[in-house]
Amino acid sequence: MDDATPGAAGPTVPAGWPGLAGLRVLDLSRLLPGGFATLLLADLGADVIKVESPDGGDYGRLVDPDTFAALNRNKRSVSLDLRQPEGRDTLLRLVARSDAVVESHRPGVLEKLGLGYARLRAANRRIVLCSISGFGQSGPYASRPGHDLNFLALSGFFAVPHRAVGPVDRVGVRVADTAGAMYAALSTAVAVFGARATGEGQHLDVSLHEAAAAWAAPFALSRHGRAGPGGNPLVTGDNDVFVLACGRRLTLATFEDKFWIAFRQRFADRFPALADDAYDRRADRTRAKEKVRALLADVFARHDLAWWSAALSGLDVPWAPVHESAQEFLADEHVVARGLVGTVPGPPGGDPRPQVRFPVLFGSGLDSLRGAAPAHGEHTAEVLAEIDAADRRHEEPQ
Repeated sequence: MDDATPGAAGPTVPAGWPGLAGLRVLDLSRLLPGGFATLLLADLGADVIKVESPDGGDYGRLVDPDTFAALNRNKRSVSLDLRQPEGRDTLLRLVARSDAVVESHRPGVLEKLGLGYARLRAANRRIVLCSISGFGQSGPYASRPGHDLNFLALSGFFAVPHRAVGPVDRVGVRVADTAGAMYAALSTAVAVFGARATGEGQHLDVSLHEAAAAWAAPFALSRHGRAGPGGNPLVTGDNDVFVLACGRRLTLATFEDKFWIAFRQRFADRFPALADDAYDRRADRTRAKEKVRALLADVFARHDLAWWSAALSGLDVPWAPVHESAQEFLADEHVVARGLVGTVPGPPGGDPRPQVRFPVLFGSGLDSLRGAAPAHGEHTAEVLAEIDAADRRHEEPQ
């Protein structure tokens, strides 16, 4: 790859295949959505350069250092003041040697800085600008502030019931943020390879609200104009979370008849209510979902987690204990056997941080836990020296 090609410098994937090595991304985003999007690209080998302001950088560093560390491994950090002409000029030099820019400002902020898509494209016709915002770059909500819970509220997420009665609960995982991040990463990679083929970049408009709506739609829109959760075939009494005698929780998901029958027959002698075959067909269990759930709630409340784990361990039915803490997740034998969690270096003088690897096992290998999140501005001199050297080589007579 010659010096005029974006992404010529930077770290590579230390495995037997290139991954996204040679793709350079400038990350102007802050906090979760942009950070997670560029983390996916960095894990796969892209050279992600995190562009941070001199006054402390990404405030995720101060708000939640552990989450920041998890979202920013395998990246480099450059400190630039984009409010100043010198900082903007330096960024445009970086844009000329990059494939993509990811940003998460409100619509119009980059334009006010003189760094809108037209200006970036003038520096590099192949640049892909991925703008991640709450509601997109246009529409009546475009300028609204918002966070994950607001986007979920408007997306149809809460229109997808999970029980026959009661409202849909809020989940702790930031669903809209991470869904939008995944669409942003995929779209950016696709657009970059398109730009390399056509010579023309493009502006990607990623809405977190729309990402959440896309995830909710197959379940929410299919019920349009129909009855509430009671008539929803995907809401059942035998696919739920149940409280045990010890206060711990367990999940059961006997959606298919064969699993329900195996569960019922295994415990019918101990729990007489399970001797009844009235619910052996899916349609019958669905119609009687409230009764089925009450039956199971009573059954599971009779014993503690240790008893149920022993009783269910040899039975081929979909069940699982609820991990109530990170410690339980880390100790899970399947998590350990799959090598799902590794470590990256911690802060100076601190312990290594556990992190989940990229959640796909590539046959050709992928070391996604290569490096810790960078210190603020750690690579400024290094990256600028690379750009200076590339510019000098490009200016030399061929």
